[in-house]
Amino acid sequence: MTKRLNLKEHISSKEKKQTYVNQMFETIAPRYDFITVFLSYGMDRGWKRKLVDMINLQGDESALDLACGTGDITFSLAERLPAGQAVGLDITQGMLVIAEQKRSERNAANVAFHRADIMSLPFESESFDCITCGYALRNVPDVAGALEEIKRILKPGGRFLSLDFAHPGNKIYRWLYLRYLVVVGSTLGFVLHGDPDTYRYIPESLKLYPGQHGVRELMNKAGFLDTGVIEFGGGIMAINHGTKPEL
Repeated sequence: MTKRLNLKEHISSKEKKQTYVNQMFETIAPRYDFITVFLSYGMDRGWKRKLVDMINLQGDESALDLACGTGDITFSLAERLPAGQAVGLDITQGMLVIAEQKRSERNAANVAFHRADIMSLPFESESFDCITCGYALRNVPDVAGALEEIKRILKPGGRFLSLDFAHPGNKIYRWLYLRYLVVVGSTLGFVLHGDPDTYRYIPESLKLYPGQHGVRELMNKAGFLDTGVIEFGGGIMAINHGTKPEL
């Protein structure tokens, strides 16, 4: 039986956070698709569709989807790349097993999946025209370090877009939002996995996450250009986006 790790102790530590995240996502992988739809009341699909729409793909690009999970964004990218390729990357084997099953069912020849860590990407510099991620930056141990890796493997002029939980500007709304995530997440964690901390991780990680505007500042510091934020639901979710400078 896998030993339960202390939530607050691990996510507040750069050294321990990855261990907790890895264990948690292996646990939730079989229920991941259901949970993302359930917690968002089905809006998750629209947010991801908006992210892909924003890239304005021409059809022959190389795209990388980080923390791809079971492949929602990866497959959406691939549908718009008849002469290109979409690569999905995740550190969780359980997620990739499901993603590979979907790839086989869809006969998606222009999709490939890899298992690796965002903090040390197994690709040469300037490999991709665009990079996306859904619910990824909040889970890495070092957001600034992850952004540097992402920028490294982007081609000059390439775009990066990140969808994640965000910080509503209104303090009362933010408090209600976090309470909702705590109560619903704890209940789901207990019912589905016998551990309320399983989905209580989301609000706890959000408290430590710099949020959409903090991420934009970090992207600016990393050298991305034309950075911006698209918010949903009054700031409960957001897409951060930016471009790597041309040579």
